[in-house]
Amino acid sequence: MFAHNKRLQYTVRVSGSNPGLANLLLEQFGGPQGELAAACRYFNQSIAEDDPGRRDMLMDIATEELSHLEVIGNLIAMLNKGNKGRLSEGLEEEAEMYRTISGGGNSSHVTQVLYGGGPAYINSGGQLWNAGYIDSIGDPTADLRSNIAAEARAKIVYERLINVTDDPGVKDALGFLMTREVAHQLSFEKALYSLTPNFPPGKLPGDARFTNVYFNMSQGEGDASGPWNNPDDFVVVSNREDQGGFDGGGISETTLTSDESEAVQAMAQRTMSDPTVNPTTGAELGASATVQTGAGTTPPV
Repeated sequence: MFAHNKRLQYTVRVSGSNPGLANLLLEQFGGPQGELAAACRYFNQSIAEDDPGRRDMLMDIATEELSHLEVIGNLIAMLNKGNKGRLSEGLEEEAEMYRTISGGGNSSHVTQVLYGGGPAYINSGGQLWNAGYIDSIGDPTADLRSNIAAEARAKIVYERLINVTDDPGVKDALGFLMTREVAHQLSFEKALYSLTPNFPPGKLPGDARFTNVYFNMSQGEGDASGPWNNPDDFVVVSNREDQGGFDGGGISETTLTSDESEAVQAMAQRTMSDPTVNPTTGAELGASATVQTGAGTTPPV
């Protein structure tokens, strides 16, 4: 069960109305890297997790992400509060009100008019939140790596949001939320590396013939080498001929019944092209006033 503590996890202080900034903060409320997506991702993983330690960790972090959703939601609501009152009470002329909620290059008129200034489950561009943001696959080594990446992306978004405001209270709250993303990354990394082995993900090993092969398939100026294709760890295949048919085959094959084979042959015969003809096409007829043919100039039909 869940119980709600009426105190925020971190105090929210806002210097004044700023609907444009509120609109940007929606990225962490209803965006793909936001707190709702994180809470849902870890909640789902926790319920399906069989390891009691990881299950507890995931539920703890999922619940904390809901606390972060509450913090970011309050920031949005407070930044919108002044305009929300003016818009609801019609305190300004129509044109002036529109300039107030859409000035400075922001699109906060969408959230102000449609959602009354409250935090909406959309990103800063108006895209509705959707469950496609939840990318859990049910394998702990894969999911933990995905979680680490998700926390990293969220941290970067928080950094960018901090850089677009000079409101000290907003910066302080965003700095707390950003730092908690770092803490979660540490927890997920510890959980990942407590699994031995943890690579490759899943149970089945890779085919030893292909596991440590690097195909250098993008050659030319800028061709680079590094630890990702170091010959000490990889067999580097640069020859074009060697990059195809790597298993000795390279030809597609299938087995058909006699009826299927007969039908396929009939279809192939019926749809065969004639490589000896050079027909005049509609595109050629419409390309200019006249069409040049081997027999001379022919007017378009």
